[in-house]
Order: sequence, then structure tokens, then C-alpha cells
Amino acid sequence: MNSVKMALLALALPVSALAAPVFTLQSPDFQDGGMLQKAFAGNKPGNPACSGENLSPAFSWRDAPPGTRSFALLMTDPVGAKGLGVVHMVAYNIPAERQQFARGELSRGTGYTGGTNSPGTAHYYGPCPPAGSGMHHYNFVIIATDLPPDRLPAGLTHDALIAQLKGHALAGATRVGRFTNDE
Repeated sequence: MNSVKMALLALALPVSALAAPVFTLQSPDFQDGGMLQKAFAGNKPGNPACSGENLSPAFSWRDAPPGTRSFALLMTDPVGAKGLGVVHMVAYNIPAERQQFARGELSRGTGYTGGTNSPGTAHYYGPCPPAGSGMHHYNFVIIATDLPPDRLPAGLTHDALIAQLKGHALAGATRVGRFTNDE
């Protein structure tokens, strides 16, 4: 086929046929912007704001860009701690072959390297907003990277991980869950 015929054929195709698929993050446990169930809230005896089961939601992702060698998965509450933000999960060194986490798996700290979150743990720590603080939005962000899945050491904070990923992030996708302890 000559170049003129190929150009005409390309013009006849819909734009969606030419565009690369979009990297996406999904969860069967909540719609994007939807409410998180109480079971996904944190659990800390003696703290009435943390009376859930600390069960992590299930996640899956698809259409990572070419060259992806590992993923990082973060959970933050940007208005937690009176607007200073709370980091609930820092998970990285997730192999590119992996495409999901089952419900509760991120709470157990398996299948990834755990960084240090705001409560000081190396695994998922569910929402614990104080009563009277209104609706909180929990941002789950997955980042596709070109780093091998054994490259980064355990215990990185959110900011330290972001610094390590600069120049290595290929794409990101997000899902937002909402939660409140207000009745």
C-alpha cells in the first residue's frame, strides 16, 4: 500500500481507533466518587473515629503503558489532619504482571513493598475522620513506572517515594472514595 492510500485510510478511521487505551483503576467495592463502606474504615481500639474493620477495598487496573515494569499504589486524604493531609497507604514494587488486589489483601501487606503511612504502618490504614469534620475524599492513585519491581527499599514515605519516581513515572490513574463519621 502506498503512503497516500495509508494516509487516506488513517483519516477514515475514527480517532478512538488511533488513540492508545487509557490507563484506568477500578474497584468493585465503590464507584468513583462513591461512598466507602464502614468495613473499609480504620480500626483502632479506643478511637471512636476508627471503628471499622480496616479492610482494604479490591482494586484492578488495565491498559498500563508500554514499558511498565512496576506499579505504586497510594491512598491519601488531602483534608485529613485539619487540611495538612493524611497518607493512608504507600505500596510500591508491585510487579507489572500483577493487575489486581483482592479485598483485604492491601491490609495484610502482601504482594508489594510497604512504605510508611501517616499512622506509621507499612500497609493499608482505613479512613478515620473525626466526627464533625464532614465528608473526606480518599484518593487512590496507581502509578505505572519503568522501575524494576525490586528496586526501591521498604519504608519509604509518600514524599520519598514520589521523589524516587520522578523521571520514572509513565502514567497514573485514580479513583476517589468518600467517607464520613458524621451521622
